[in-house]
Amino acid sequence: MKKLLYTLGLLILVTACSKEDMLTPEQQLAKDTEIIEEYIKANQLTAQKTASGLYYVITKEGTGDHPTINSKIKIKYKGYLVNKVVFDKTVGDEVLNDQLSKFIAGWQEGIPLFKKGGTGTLLIPSYLGYGSQSIGPIPKNSVLIFDIELVDFI
Repeated sequence: MKKLLYTLGLLILVTACSKEDMLTPEQQLAKDTEIIEEYIKANQLTAQKTASGLYYVITKEGTGDHPTINSKIKIKYKGYLVNKVVFDKTVGDEVLNDQLSKFIAGWQEGIPLFKKGGTGTLLIPSYLGYGSQSIGPIPKNSVLIFDIELVDFI
């Protein structure tokens, strides 16, 4: 009887997991890439792709040097999902002011692509964001999109 209950419990656990839960990291990246590329096409963006799978669009070049991971950045941003649901943003003259090294890997890689005063968009595959963790209104394995203005950095 114990074996039957154990087997039944294991069967329920395995069948309760969705296919998304069973994707390998490579499969998840492929799925994220497909989602990002569909978003780029639907929104008629001209994006570049880094070796890691991060996509970015620079809409305003900015001036001067680029920040590094050790820079303290001042940034305005809007973060949203591919369905356009906004999960976080700065408002008005508000800026986020902190060390770049404290943020998600997608920002650590993407923000140094901007110069002071530069604007653009980062399209971040889930593993460079929050991965398989749900964070507040952000579901697990979510592609993240950020409209960025790099106000300043030191």
